Amino acid sequence: MKLKKFIALLLASAVLLSVIYFGTLSLLKTLYPLKYEDYVEVYSKENNLSPAFVYAVIKCESDFDNEAVSSVGATGLMQIMPDTFDWINMKLDDDIPYSMATDPETNIKYGCYLYGYLLTRYGRVQEALTAYHAGNGNVDKWLRDEAYSSDGKTLHTIPFPTTNKYVKKVIMTENIYEKLYFRKEQ
Repeated sequence: MKLKKFIALLLASAVLLSVIYFGTLSLLKTLYPLKYEDYVEVYSKENNLSPAFVYAVIKCESDFDNEAVSSVGATGLMQIMPDTFDWINMKLDDDIPYSMATDPETNIKYGCYLYGYLLTRYGRVQEALTAYHAGNGNVDKWLRDEAYSSDGKTLHTIPFPTTNKYVKKVIMTENIYEKLYFRKEQ
């Protein structure tokens, strides 16, 4: 009789743990959704970015609100500034008005292009994220300053607290997306 109770308790524990695990997983997937998958897939691949990275940027920048406008005037899912939009428009030889910055496909295309450019320019995610948030002029200046970079390539200190927080948040969010959706089975 004790063996039956033990087995029943063991099975009940396994069921409870499964409910907790899958309930938590479901909650996390609700908090960290995959939206605009077709656009993210195409433009992340086109710009040599991981989809998890692009989702993390969108999550941190706009929380998937394509109509989002920041206090400084950045627009759309990936929060692109008007001057940056115009620069990308020229680089891609597009003729798209800034009013299209809230269009999900356009915003993801342009945001991925910019991140691809910044990753190529700086060679590291941290510096690319810093440039996206604080501007590449600031990053270039900081890389020349030994107070922020000892090798001229890597920032050991990001002097803007909001940018430092942003970089850490995107990297943490990318890790969450990677584990939730893109983890390769062993």
